[in-house]
Amino acid sequence: MGVGDKMWDALTTVIKMNDKVERMAGALKSQQAKIESLTERVIRLETLLEIALAQQGAKPARLKRIGRQPEADAGGE
Repeated sequence: MGVGDKMWDALTTVIKMNDKVERMAGALKSQQAKIESLTERVIRLETLLEIALAQQGAKPARLKRIGRQPEADAGGE
């Protein structure tokens, strides 16, 4: 195989890889949008739960936040 053939193969490989990367980036954006939408829904559900518990006179327990460091109690709650 000559140098020209090797260069052509390398170029076609790079083009194919670029196409795959672009498709994966699109899929990643789509997944991120879905995650953000679900996060918003969970926040709304938590709010509704806290409102319902407050109407019943129950003090809602602090819900554990996934992926966050525990916040220091500032005494403002």
